[in-house]
Amino acid sequence: MEKPTTLREAFKRWEEKHPDQKISEAKEVSLCFQWPPIEKMDSALDMLVNCEKLSLSSNNIDRITGLAKLQNLKILALGRNKIKNFNGLEVLADSLEQLWISYNSIERMRTVIALRNLKVLYMTYNLVKDWAEFGNLASLPKLEDLAFLGNPLEENYENKVAWRQEVKQKVPNLEKLDGVLFV
Repeated sequence: MEKPTTLREAFKRWEEKHPDQKISEAKEVSLCFQWPPIEKMDSALDMLVNCEKLSLSSNNIDRITGLAKLQNLKILALGRNKIKNFNGLEVLADSLEQLWISYNSIERMRTVIALRNLKVLYMTYNLVKDWAEFGNLASLPKLEDLAFLGNPLEENYENKVAWRQEVKQKVPNLEKLDGVLFV
């Protein structure tokens, strides 16, 4: 079995594809579909101090770490990994506006409440199954766009109108749920 790609190796590949730009100066960095996949987020991310959009989707990352120096980060894409919770995102409380974290293994949502500037949360096909966890979203004052399809909580509702009404009651600031505007 091949050893995983490290972030430093992925950075080197990125710079080879972008010869006129240093990764430390980039505003947008995509490290999706690395082969072999990235398994760990680590302090190498400290280099990305100018990054506003970071994509690490479709790897084998199981924990969110190493983001403390990314104070300009507005969009973080972590879809299709092995992430189980939102721990590690607290350091982005002031800057993060969009989190794309679909197709992971998230069941608990307690620490999402730290993301006070989050406007967009795409977390389809995770493992959230109870309203107590979902209720943490009500603490996000700026959340306006939520994608939540495929979570057990949503799938338990045969009547999607009732589902939308329940969500709107619990998170009144939402303007859009699963791609459909509230009217």
